Amino acid sequence: MKKNEILILDFGSQYTQLIARSVREQKVFSRIMPFNVHIEAIKKLDLGGIILSGGPCNVYQRNAPLPDERIFDLGIPVLGICYGMQYLGHQFKGHVKKTDKREYGYADLLINSNTDLFYGLPKKIQCWMSHGDHISRVPNGFERIAHTKSSTIASIRSKNKLFYGVQFHPEVKHTPLGKKIISNFLFRICKLRPDWTPRHFITQSIEEIREKVGKGKVVLGLSGGVDSSVAAILLHKAIGRRLTCIFVDNGVLRKGESKKLREVFKRNFKINLKMIDAERGFLRELKGITDPEAKRKAIGHEFIRVFQREAKKIGKVDFLAQGTLYPDVIESVSFHGGPTATIKSHHNVGGLPKKMKLKLVEPLRELFKDEVRLVGRTLGLPSEVVDRQPFPGPGLAVRILGEVTKMRCDLLREADAIVLEEIKKAGLYKKIWQSFAVLLPINSVGVMGDERTYENVCAIRAVYSSDGMTADWVRLPEDVLARISNRIINEARGINRVCYDISSKPPATIEWE
Repeated sequence: MKKNEILILDFGSQYTQLIARSVREQKVFSRIMPFNVHIEAIKKLDLGGIILSGGPCNVYQRNAPLPDERIFDLGIPVLGICYGMQYLGHQFKGHVKKTDKREYGYADLLINSNTDLFYGLPKKIQCWMSHGDHISRVPNGFERIAHTKSSTIASIRSKNKLFYGVQFHPEVKHTPLGKKIISNFLFRICKLRPDWTPRHFITQSIEEIREKVGKGKVVLGLSGGVDSSVAAILLHKAIGRRLTCIFVDNGVLRKGESKKLREVFKRNFKINLKMIDAERGFLRELKGITDPEAKRKAIGHEFIRVFQREAKKIGKVDFLAQGTLYPDVIESVSFHGGPTATIKSHHNVGGLPKKMKLKLVEPLRELFKDEVRLVGRTLGLPSEVVDRQPFPGPGLAVRILGEVTKMRCDLLREADAIVLEEIKKAGLYKKIWQSFAVLLPINSVGVMGDERTYENVCAIRAVYSSDGMTADWVRLPEDVLARISNRIINEARGINRVCYDISSKPPATIEWE
């Protein structure tokens, strides 16, 4: 069991994952659960504190999301953020009501007491507000410790100094000293230890894998990406030769993936590895499908079918291992009835057939991508694996808009390889979260030499991100874009027009499908 934890109860805030990351960045493990998680489940955790997230609801409305009030009987500190603070006001008989003027954006926070939550901070700091309700009367047993020009009660604490509330968002970068506030909560108030490190995670994961797997055998899909590679090494360290890795060439991989994977893992690691050419079967399952979700489901089902078939060939296998990450879980399914919305299914999570015969082991499902990279480096994985940009489970199938065919896959592979080559030449590869090509389901008129052409349109996508939850488009240098466009049109026969995607996430997603 993890020690020294912070539990974040999710009320549907767009910033809930940022709270989790802010805590983890200070080497304290955090986990997110829905606001209505049962108190007995909370008691099973070794908690040092609880954070109540923000949310879009009004605390006084009918059927407002409210947690089990017995969290206040656990004897541990609680920090409410935005809606979380309003809930504290509501629970302890303060008064919460709509503001006369909604407060959104930057505000100057005037600190009345800097002895604990605001320890070491100046009397005035910048903060980020986003609320339409406010506490108009301090709740019973509490006192005001900060205010703004518009919010006379912008932060509160209980007089026994266990419960705290802030109306603003310390977890976002728009509150420059927000990390210090969270640090004060973790270490001055909750008295936690900054001991959640990659090495700590590795040691703990190996123990958990051994406990779960027992004497069983595990099969894992090794794609060569950082997620599956780190999962493979963790499992190999835990159970050795009882792990078999299977690389499935599903026909929707990038150019040269099979060769690269064979070279890297043959050179660096002594892992049981089977290479399976399944391109024909996957493309057959994708034939005629244009709906993105249907593509994901088709690939997920075929993936499991191939694995079950190959598992039979290597004897009795008990577990299927996957490199599922925390954002996969967050984006794929709502939190057990909680308020977080479903965005898309993921073949590692939402697309698994109900008749799957293998049990799952997912050693990375509580990590964000950057944390996986840190673990990978600690495990000794080479840079070409650890620093590899994320690649979606459904591969090029969700980067080919419309039907997926071998001809369209081959065309996109060429264009995509050019994008990566030029990004690397420009020294931008490690600075960018993802950069890739997308094949659009339209043709456009062009002129090559003295001839008219009517060929495919390709879009280029490059984004900055830290975990894939939010992203901003990269302002690529004009000369880099020019080289990419020129090379694609000249070398990827069948494309005569290149466009650049300048949308951020949200409102767009990183992938086009």
